[in-house]
Amino acid sequence: MTHTVDDRVLALAGMAQALHQVRRIAETGHSETASARPVLDSVFRIDADSTADVYGGAAGVAPGLRLLGDYLANRGNDPLLPRLALATMQLERRFAQARQTQDAVAAGLARIAPRAAELGSTHPDVLAALGGLYAETISQLRPRIMVQGNPHYLGQAGVVSEIRALLLAAVRSARLWRQVGGSQWQFLFGRRQLAEAIGRQLRR
Repeated sequence: MTHTVDDRVLALAGMAQALHQVRRIAETGHSETASARPVLDSVFRIDADSTADVYGGAAGVAPGLRLLGDYLANRGNDPLLPRLALATMQLERRFAQARQTQDAVAAGLARIAPRAAELGSTHPDVLAALGGLYAETISQLRPRIMVQGNPHYLGQAGVVSEIRALLLAAVRSARLWRQVGGSQWQFLFGRRQLAEAIGRQLRR
């Protein structure tokens, strides 16, 4: 299958959207369900027909597309978000080389999927299961992603579970980015192409 720059911006937008929710929860204790749900759903859509379908349609990552567009235009207002994205991409590289960890994640997602289908991916029980899976698998790899925020919220089990679940979703999008031909070089030197693709997706 031939992948386009539009596929790559959707994957990047998914990662940006997941990490933005991580930042939001870490600071306020709450996520935006409408933004969190499409990226959390994506972890269960391993065999989707297209990149857009991974997120239930391109509209599912519209907030991430806008975030990405702001970043490319130097309008980003959260300096920690790009750092978190870089750490996620580095972690995904390690994950791609860790076959045992990949198998454990796949088995865990298969186990959690029926519950997610029944209750929805943003249900506390599902978030706890996804967060536990991340803690037992990907979180054991290095470099570990460090999330900064309000200590009051970061000390709450439900907040920690949701952050971990969203980090799992962010790694899934980072993996998708590489699978559809994304690379660090392209991100550094193909910014205009990426910005044009973001504009196309948002106008649809």
